[in-house]
Amino acid sequence: MSTLEIRDLKVSIDTDQGVKPILKGVDLTINEGEIHAVMGPNGSGKSTLAYTIAGHPRYNVDGGSILLDGREVLEMSVDERAKAGLFLAMQYPVEIPGVTVANFLRTAKTALDGEAPAIRSWVKDLRTHMSDLKMDPSFAERNVNEGFSGGEKKRHEIMQLELLKPKFAVLDETDSGLDVDALKIVSEGVNRAKANTGLGLLMITHYTRILRYIKPDFVHVFVDGHVAEQGGPELADRLEDEGYDRYVTAAAEAAATVN
Repeated sequence: MSTLEIRDLKVSIDTDQGVKPILKGVDLTINEGEIHAVMGPNGSGKSTLAYTIAGHPRYNVDGGSILLDGREVLEMSVDERAKAGLFLAMQYPVEIPGVTVANFLRTAKTALDGEAPAIRSWVKDLRTHMSDLKMDPSFAERNVNEGFSGGEKKRHEIMQLELLKPKFAVLDETDSGLDVDALKIVSEGVNRAKANTGLGLLMITHYTRILRYIKPDFVHVFVDGHVAEQGGPELADRLEDEGYDRYVTAAAEAAATVN
């Protein structure tokens, strides 16, 4: 069974005012087939965790480790992480001018597998996934994310997820900006990927609405760079009713005590 282990992870960024600590010792273990939801207020470190796993150069790892099946992810380049089975669906997918969706996806699949997929089966798979995600077939010949709506960008991210079949995926606020119909379609795609491949999922979100469609096994509350509380799906329901104020207040009081 594949496992992604995050151990005592400490991460900072460089700012004009100096080094700013963001993650202050995060521990989290995701097993194959598990869905973990990470929730918390703005600035709590959720997206920092996502981009650190993916290898974004802006983030400085000051301590701890990220292990994928016992291998140290922090020693891998970005492309090595992808080949090892890690996938990041970004909150704000970028445009890639001059590269069509079809060429982008086939190039990515070739890089991961070490050989190009057979054209006939690849075209069939591409069309099937586009149909499942209710994407017009013409999108295959459009440049990646150019002129796409927010919902179309997120559907394209999930199409990548289904076609590339990673071991673990990090979804960074994939529900952001989606209307109800798009949210259902995207969620169905994530659930298909999990059912078909045993995908392990780290899902970062502010809101519980996506958790109505993608049921988490575990919920982790991030506040001020720490995991403030964790539990089962019932914790998300509590957050919907209570919000994050009590966690933020407790973190501020703890910081004042230390200082």
